[in-house]
Amino acid sequence: MAEIRLEGVGHSYDGGRTWALRPTTWTWADGRAYALLGPSGCGKTTLLNIVSGLLTPTVGRVWFGDRDVTGVPTARRDIAQVFQFPVLYEEMSVYDNLAFPLRNRGHPKAAVDERVRRVARLLGLEDQLGRRSRRLDPGRQQIVSLGRGLVRPEVAAVLLDEPLTVVDPALKWTLRSKLKEIQRDTRHTLVYVTHDQTEALTFADEVVVLNEGRIVQTGPPAELFLSPAHEFVGHFIGSPGMNVLPAEVADGLVRVGGVVAGRPARELPPGPVRLGVRPEFVRPTARPLSPGVAARVTGVDRMGSHDLVRAEVGGHPLVARTEPGAAPAEPYFHFERAFLFRDEVRCGELAALEGSGP
Repeated sequence: MAEIRLEGVGHSYDGGRTWALRPTTWTWADGRAYALLGPSGCGKTTLLNIVSGLLTPTVGRVWFGDRDVTGVPTARRDIAQVFQFPVLYEEMSVYDNLAFPLRNRGHPKAAVDERVRRVARLLGLEDQLGRRSRRLDPGRQQIVSLGRGLVRPEVAAVLLDEPLTVVDPALKWTLRSKLKEIQRDTRHTLVYVTHDQTEALTFADEVVVLNEGRIVQTGPPAELFLSPAHEFVGHFIGSPGMNVLPAEVADGLVRVGGVVAGRPARELPPGPVRLGVRPEFVRPTARPLSPGVAARVTGVDRMGSHDLVRAEVGGHPLVARTEPGAAPAEPYFHFERAFLFRDEVRCGELAALEGSGP
């Protein structure tokens, strides 16, 4: 196990004309679980492959603890990597597949048996140990691949590249919990690549959000949801994502479509901004409450556990998440927690007008 440190690491596949991963400096602490989250093509897998040694970065250095591994091949980096699809010895039993990484490194037989059975128990593979791997369905094969990556106790890090893609959806929630349980038990540094926000937020101690080859925000799951520092984070995390309304700062007030919605919590230069508020923090009301706006309700989506009230303000959509069956016709929408963005970066918060509010 080791701290993983990137110093100015970036990668281009076309000689520097474009960057798949823009030069970045970042540190993963020893023994924590991280998720790399973002859409396809944002640089997640490129970053993971640089850490594993499958790619040599165009610029920058990679360190494992005090060891510079930038030019060190994968086999000598002492990491385990699990890919999107199963990689197994199909004619071997599940037990032998799990045992292979340990036997290959000369672990004593008793230690191999103890470790294999422990990981098998955590992953629900106890009754599969005697079966040949090729007889398993693809989802179960991928669980065995996960086990092969997690079975070694001494690796510097375990790198997981969208490992639950072929796993039955009914098993995913359980496996995410099991992965976290194993990580806490072994204290491996785990780096988990995914485009699925649910996987990232339920698994990781810290989520690294990437977009267009750069890290736009990092933090614990709750922080990313409650305090998005970048407009993309507000949009990408949450279902549905953050409402974003064009607005204007003038005379110490924030206006949406010419109507005052509130004031900046701290002084901001005049000019255009974008007002971001999550549906969970939009509350329909019968009377105006600051900060907030008047809006026209256009429909309601009944989701079972909650309703999504759809409205329009100044020609722009606004969604509120409410209790199921709540009256949708209220003409005002109060913002319990809202942010202001300029050039996609958060520049402030929206506050109530002086002498008003709930």
